Amino acid sequence: MLRRLFIVTGFVLINSCGNVTSKILKIGTWRATLEVQNNKELPFIFEVINANELSIHNAKEVITVDEITYRNDSVFIKTPVFQSYIAAKFVNDSTLKGSYIKEDLNRFVPFNAEFNKAERFSVAKAPNVNMSGNWETVFSPTIDEDIYVAKGIFNQIGNKLSGTIRTITGDYRYLEGVVEGNTFKLSTFDGAHAFLFTGTVSDSTLQGTFYSGNHFQEPFIAKRNEAYELPDPNALTFLKQGYDKLAFSFPDANGTLVSLEDERFKNKVVIIQLMGTWCPNCLDETKFYSQYYIENKNEDLEIIALAFEYAKTNDAAFKNIERLKQKIDIGYPILLAQTGSSSKIKAQEKLPMLNHVLSYPTSVFVDKNGNVRKIHTGFNGPATGEKYIEFTKEFDAFVNLLLEE
Repeated sequence: MLRRLFIVTGFVLINSCGNVTSKILKIGTWRATLEVQNNKELPFIFEVINANELSIHNAKEVITVDEITYRNDSVFIKTPVFQSYIAAKFVNDSTLKGSYIKEDLNRFVPFNAEFNKAERFSVAKAPNVNMSGNWETVFSPTIDEDIYVAKGIFNQIGNKLSGTIRTITGDYRYLEGVVEGNTFKLSTFDGAHAFLFTGTVSDSTLQGTFYSGNHFQEPFIAKRNEAYELPDPNALTFLKQGYDKLAFSFPDANGTLVSLEDERFKNKVVIIQLMGTWCPNCLDETKFYSQYYIENKNEDLEIIALAFEYAKTNDAAFKNIERLKQKIDIGYPILLAQTGSSSKIKAQEKLPMLNHVLSYPTSVFVDKNGNVRKIHTGFNGPATGEKYIEFTKEFDAFVNLLLEE
């Protein structure tokens, strides 16, 4: 009740005036900012196509948004697939003020936007270093329980900087920003990720801070290393000793329990995808899987997704699943494995034969005899460039190998 009151009265977005004429977004370019920790701004650019459609831009990525509604002096922008949304009031016809909201996680990030602003980050001087190349990166380097490794992949042209950061669980998708003097800034916003990276750089080292929304931040350091590679994603998750098969039984949208023992999956190659509708890396993987499933029809190949959802109820979770299926035309079943949490510990309890669930997504490859042949942790999405292409080729070759057996 208090949260609902907070949304309605705190942001003054709904029924703020009895007979206010509805306003609509002006067609053209808008610069938006989210207020993160340490008084930092996380900027992104969106282009309004018409009153009911806009596109969010992150480097090479363009995200089409077509769920826009208006109420009196407010606009509500729901990003595709993900459950978050922006609720903002028209201060005037060129200025918005409101919040980026994730209700399931009780997160509210202050949001502002200005019309006819096209510059993500402003710069006042030229760079004195070029960040292009590969960077061996460590996050939270002084905190043993939080430390993890990553690989920065950047391309710089003049002041303009783009790229991504890969971790063992997936990539941080399309990052866009600038280098000014010896400082850099990178940001991305896709409806689920709201990431900002800032720091200083020399020719061979960098250090900075990573901000996720307004709820989390951590330091990172990096050094140039063109040969650096992350651990093999096929060797991170495995079956515990004594197991050679995966077993589960989870409901579909009709309430029917589905398992690998069902007739549909017998004597077939099956890929089991651990995912969530809230997860951007899972979305990238699901787009690839769904397209592959359509383009490579084979009666001996099946894919099953197991969804681990933030939504508090089964009904809400299945609504999110159905929205995802409709948005990207998923032809394989998505079962509900968990609600109320994306806890990897709880996920591992539901799949006790795994040594752990390290990442969403994780894919388990099962051969025609029901034996687990490979487990792939994380996903290298399109933002990783060559790594994504490498994955798609490896995936196709391995699936064909299993099909030919």
